[in-house]
Amino acid sequence: MPAPLKRKLPVLACLAGLLAATPAGAAEPVKVLHTILPAAETSFDPAIARDLYTGHVNEAIFETLYTYDYLARPVKLAPQTAAALPEIAADGKTYTIHLQHGIYFTPDPAFGGKRRELTVADYVYAWKRLFDPRLASPHSWLLEGKIVGLDQLAADAGRSGKFDYDRPVAGLEQLDRYTLRIHLTQTDFNLGMILAYVPLAAVAREVVARYGDAKGEVADHPVGTGVYQLGQWVRGSRIVLDENPGHRPMVWNFQAGDDPDDQRIVRQMRGKKVPQIGRVEITVQLEDQSRWLSFTSGAADLFWLDGPLAPKALLDGALRPELAARGIQLSRLIDPEITYYYWNMQDPVLGGQGKEKIALRRAIAMAHNVDEEIRLVWNGQATPVHYPIPPGVVGHDPRYRSLLQYDPVLANQLLDRYGYKKGADGWRTLPDGKPLRVRYTSRNEASGVLLAELWRKTYNALSIHMDNDRLILGDIMQAETQCKLQTRNFQWIADFPDGDNFMQLFYGPNVHQNNAACYQDAQYDAWYAASHALPAGPERDALYHQMARSIEVNGVALMGYARYRNMLAQPAVLGYKKHPILHQEWPYIDLDRSAGPSR
Repeated sequence: MPAPLKRKLPVLACLAGLLAATPAGAAEPVKVLHTILPAAETSFDPAIARDLYTGHVNEAIFETLYTYDYLARPVKLAPQTAAALPEIAADGKTYTIHLQHGIYFTPDPAFGGKRRELTVADYVYAWKRLFDPRLASPHSWLLEGKIVGLDQLAADAGRSGKFDYDRPVAGLEQLDRYTLRIHLTQTDFNLGMILAYVPLAAVAREVVARYGDAKGEVADHPVGTGVYQLGQWVRGSRIVLDENPGHRPMVWNFQAGDDPDDQRIVRQMRGKKVPQIGRVEITVQLEDQSRWLSFTSGAADLFWLDGPLAPKALLDGALRPELAARGIQLSRLIDPEITYYYWNMQDPVLGGQGKEKIALRRAIAMAHNVDEEIRLVWNGQATPVHYPIPPGVVGHDPRYRSLLQYDPVLANQLLDRYGYKKGADGWRTLPDGKPLRVRYTSRNEASGVLLAELWRKTYNALSIHMDNDRLILGDIMQAETQCKLQTRNFQWIADFPDGDNFMQLFYGPNVHQNNAACYQDAQYDAWYAASHALPAGPERDALYHQMARSIEVNGVALMGYARYRNMLAQPAVLGYKKHPILHQEWPYIDLDRSAGPSR
């Protein structure tokens, strides 16, 4: 479990050291990495995109102040564009950040066809964008209530209808072009990790002015300072990233950890220029079988092995012998994520805090067999999680046990007690005699169909009618932020490896952002606000326990599981290890097409 940030972050060698200077020269263009995404991209604007898959691309194009050491486990924060880790005042309320000199945005007509140097003003501008009511970023919660004066700027814009980007913010003190001092409203030792999350990457104001739409979103013309730049794009089908030839020169120099595979990775990669991969070609393939055929035919170098495909590649959690004999590589971890099942607390059928509504939601929770879902939908490639904070994230409690245990008999008795009677047709009605129908939403590919059928079994066991809407992920997320879905399986993977990132999912002010259950409860919100001001430790954990229990007692959600991330790599791929937090590892790996199974 990652260690919590101290009053002053430990002095790690920055990426300028881990990735030291090297002679100029582009990566060999013949080194083309082929990979697959299981869902279409949404927006190449980091202030807007909120899905994991688009995050792969945006993380390669845009750069945050901080990132994570490639090999260190537990994960360790490391500088990216910053010159060093932040200097933090003893009270945890002031951060001083120094930016590296000589980092450039890629040449673009927005800069007169030239490149333009990155300054701290680009980060200040990017963070202000999150608060622009016209843009309506889903990521404003990351900084809400944190930085002195920033919320007031947003509030004034809401009244005037115009966001003043030129107005200084007291909490974002630009000491010079390369030095930023951040003044926080309260103690926060997690800010460094938050600043490593791609929605807080630098964005150039000139690019937004030239390419932004009516609300200021730049969905299809990303211009960043990252290792890669957008080369070609066929919407929803193919994305090509080319090496950014103007990216600052770096050398691979990470240190091996306790994992025995790290020594092999270091031998393969140490001393090489970053990146070695000159082009990344990404195809979007929605169906499991199509993706599997692409990988087994050699058309894809990296493959995310979803649970439904696990039996084809894994045996008892290890790579099947026939694949190992071909030199296929497996990188496996429990993702720092959680799948949970929520019921929309604003929905007229499922929502509300009346006793009969709470009883309905708790009965549904007790009637659902999570272990069966793991077995049938994910082929055992997940581990049950009772706590809202998953394994591998600071604040997780492996000893915690939910009050909502699988017990369909008791679930039916609960419905009987609170007036959900069965009609002449055998289906239950609401206590007022009106029909009771629940609409479950799932994605429109194979796993979504399986989940819907499993939930139909759950509702049938309660004699409750269930309808199913099958939608693409983008439409689901849009409806969800508007509180228009009744219920679904919701997945959240860590933006940063701290429990705060998960407990905020039920925080009232985050409705229409990440609070998919649209849950608003004064007591929960007070506990969350108190926990947010505390460092990781027993006092914060005690609050987290109270918050977790309130979610169960009120029947807001049922915690489900954390899935295994099984990543397969072809024999030609060198240096690959799946990182728990980074979306992708493309800059840190290499290809050797001459490599055979014996490597």
